[in-house]
Amino acid sequence: MRGADLVFVGGAVFTGDTVRSRADAVAVRDGRIIAVGRGHDDGIRDLIDARAEVVDLAGRMLVPGFQDAHVHPVWGGLDMLRCNLADDATREQYLARIAAYAAAHDDEWILGGGWQMSAFPGGTPTAADLDAIVPDRPVFLTNRDGHGAWVNSRALERAGIRDDTPDPADGRIERLPGGAPSGTLHEGAMTLVNRLLPEDSADRMLEALLLGQRYLHSFGITAWQDAIVGSEYGDAADPAPSYVRAEREGLLTGRVVGSLWFDRTRGIEQIPDLVAARERFTGERFRATTIKVMQDGVAENFTAAMLEPYGDGHGHPTDNSGISFVPPEVLSDAVPRLDALGFQVHFHAIGDRAVRECLDAVEQAIVRNGRSDNRHHIAHIQVVHPDDIARFRRLGVAANMQSLWATLEPQMVELTLPFLGAPRSAWQYPFGDLMRAGTVLAAGSDWSVSSPDPLAAIHTAVNRQAAPGHEEGDYEPFLPEQAIDLATSLTAYTAGSAWVNHLDGDTGTIEVGKLADLAVLDRDPFDGPIDRIGATRVLQTFVDGARVYAADDA
Repeated sequence: MRGADLVFVGGAVFTGDTVRSRADAVAVRDGRIIAVGRGHDDGIRDLIDARAEVVDLAGRMLVPGFQDAHVHPVWGGLDMLRCNLADDATREQYLARIAAYAAAHDDEWILGGGWQMSAFPGGTPTAADLDAIVPDRPVFLTNRDGHGAWVNSRALERAGIRDDTPDPADGRIERLPGGAPSGTLHEGAMTLVNRLLPEDSADRMLEALLLGQRYLHSFGITAWQDAIVGSEYGDAADPAPSYVRAEREGLLTGRVVGSLWFDRTRGIEQIPDLVAARERFTGERFRATTIKVMQDGVAENFTAAMLEPYGDGHGHPTDNSGISFVPPEVLSDAVPRLDALGFQVHFHAIGDRAVRECLDAVEQAIVRNGRSDNRHHIAHIQVVHPDDIARFRRLGVAANMQSLWATLEPQMVELTLPFLGAPRSAWQYPFGDLMRAGTVLAAGSDWSVSSPDPLAAIHTAVNRQAAPGHEEGDYEPFLPEQAIDLATSLTAYTAGSAWVNHLDGDTGTIEVGKLADLAVLDRDPFDGPIDRIGATRVLQTFVDGARVYAADDA
């Protein structure tokens, strides 16, 4: 019998199977797992011949390749190519980096992003700061969560945004006391400027994709769901053609599901266009089989859709309860139609009203179509009303966790808790309650909003505190009763996301017959204190048994 191509021995193997069994060796041939050893390698050494590559785990751990169920690799790659503020944290650091970037680049526009709202009073930076360092060119810098932009006066002038410019229905122009635009644009107000931005070339978009793909592989990520493809910002900004080109040229090493953008300015008349896009953008490694519905904004700028109004920071209610970007009556008609056509729906929902509207729409799909295997899922789930927890399992909706966010940090303390108030603040990121209710848990990062490091996110899910190196102050655990255990969180980031991606037949666990999408960790995170989980690193990443990443010390 022909031997193995690749063998892992001498360490722990987290299989992620239904009983979370442990193993100590794995053999791979032709890109698939042919043996899993339990106890003294279980005969796997007999599969080693002269042609086999042997990886000695040396007590470290082998896990299924991580799968990010909500990420933006092309845009993340573009951020890395532009004025990238992700590694900075203060107003002064941002301004210094922007000034240095502007001095080194003669681009018509200064583009980039990654600033955090907590660095500025009220979360809103000003055009005046940018004018002082870049007075001659327009500047457009998105914030870390992508729901706001910092612009200078040149950009405002180019877009014709003045004192009398009305707010769009799906956004807000931040204003100075006299009514003049301040330099911060929220949600749909960003479109007033970004529709003017220069187009990136096809080569530039491919470069961004490949840069983002390499970065994800460095964290052990072998598959993902790109949370927005399609034409949200116009065809030139659409990541989908880059995926098609990368696959055609043999450059796409990840397995990717694309979420086609549901245009909130249109209704069900766009569905034929989405069907055509699915046909155009479906291959072997890249399949645009999902629809992305952004149902609301974010809590920090008061656009997340809430059942009750936001407070004013002093315990008094306001008249603002956020924005449902897609009217509920449209959503409850569109989702059943999409479901009947075999689409999965990937919802963005931050506020409790948005979560309920998404669940209601799935319930309508079940009423009209019966149950399907489309595996709809709701991402972010920041605020979930207790009455809706059990509905996830009952309706078969997966909870797509961005667990890195479930921690106390300046943005939560200063820009969220005072305005949510009690009891709503205690309903945030209820992973423990969803787990206990039997919900399917998947996991993702939303990179470039936050780090794509699965182990940092897993650390937060288990500890409800930031992972080492991700801390922004000394804070207590955030709602520790909503913590989940390490095995559950690790399974969510592997088998759970594989299930959401309809890749569970071939990936997500380490079992005979499955594809050899694997990651080698530098330690066994089960063998140590839980407050060190986030210190774990990925040393090597394999797709189809081929190495796509190796750390310098691997």
